[in-house]
Amino acid sequence: MAKRLLIRGGTVVDPSLGLNGRADILIEGSTVVKVEKEIPKAEAEEVLDVGGLIVAPGFIDLHSHLREPGQEWKEDIESGSHAAVAGGITSVCCMANTDPVNDNPVVTRYIVERAEEVGLCDVFPVGAITKGLKGEELAEIGLMVKAGIVAISDDGETPKDSKVLRNAMDYARSLGIPVFTHSEDKTLSEGGHMNEGELSSLLGIPGMPPEAEEIGTVRDLIVAKLTGVHIHVCHVSTEGALKAIEAAKREGVRVSCEITPHHFTLTEEAVREFDTNAKMCPPLRSKRDVEACREALKNGVADVIATDHAPHSEDEKLVEFCKAPFGIIGFQTMLPLSLELVRKGYLSLEEMVRKLSLNPAKIINRNDIGTLKPGARANVAIFDPDETFTLTREEIRSKSVNTPFLNKTLRGRVKFTVYNGKIVFKS
Repeated sequence: MAKRLLIRGGTVVDPSLGLNGRADILIEGSTVVKVEKEIPKAEAEEVLDVGGLIVAPGFIDLHSHLREPGQEWKEDIESGSHAAVAGGITSVCCMANTDPVNDNPVVTRYIVERAEEVGLCDVFPVGAITKGLKGEELAEIGLMVKAGIVAISDDGETPKDSKVLRNAMDYARSLGIPVFTHSEDKTLSEGGHMNEGELSSLLGIPGMPPEAEEIGTVRDLIVAKLTGVHIHVCHVSTEGALKAIEAAKREGVRVSCEITPHHFTLTEEAVREFDTNAKMCPPLRSKRDVEACREALKNGVADVIATDHAPHSEDEKLVEFCKAPFGIIGFQTMLPLSLELVRKGYLSLEEMVRKLSLNPAKIINRNDIGTLKPGARANVAIFDPDETFTLTREEIRSKSVNTPFLNKTLRGRVKFTVYNGKIVFKS
């Protein structure tokens, strides 16, 4: 008989069960077997007392970069998995811009098998749309689906050729997988390094106009409507793009979207001191855009909170602003930054959990995660919403420390993470 673990005394928040209250969870092996008001300790070999803590389905991050294979000095699947579970994340979708690119089943299988060896969390590969992310010839999408991808994306390089994108979307629809888009008109944003506006002019930094994201989003939504595919728009950062997505939803387009914690927390002012750890793509936007992101999460236009975890080495970031790469890490800051939306009244705790677990699971067509219902896999995030901690270098589990929140005090701390019935993190 498989070992039984009892998670006892916590406040269980699970939108899939309509539950927000005191309950116990009994796990047998890797599966949830019972969720009840009170379960006797005698029913389990191991008891985890979590009184005063919130118990939620393990979080699912739809957007990350684990850098393996090819750029392991920034991050690898093992270090990324450690960072993920420290943030309560039990499932990670990793983008295809590895080296070599994940555009064929050999690379897909390598990622899947390496993640299984590490065994700390799910790593779901997102396959490339086109070979080499070049936007020309479709990647081996069907074979990659068989090897384990859950979606396709040329993240960072959505195909410029709308016919190529249409063909990919038709193919993805037939295979039952979503298309994740980095929606941007790069002919308009090319050469930019921060949000275009008064501040970019003041700092003398070439800007990336919000309209570049809006044009790209509208184009991608039109092609998605034409094909009937499920399109998931990544890291939305502008009011205009969100309005386009809202309109598309009203028209019946199968569209979902995500917003990152940095885009609903920070404005372009974070760049004023030329901090390269505040440089990402899409860039940090205006105060108005940040407010639009928060409102989109509140009113349901935005379905998911995702990190766009993008590690870079210190050497790469310790250069002039315009020479630094785009991207920041985000696994361990996702929960505390999301909890700020709860404190400010944009989200209830249940809605926050929904956007971190149930909604992402639906987008990648997984009904065995994102929920604590009996029969589901026992992936659990247990956290103290009020405990504060300082995000020091020692605290960060990633190989990289490129975050504007370094040495900042954050509120909301993961205490335990359970993956497939095993405690894989505790603080």
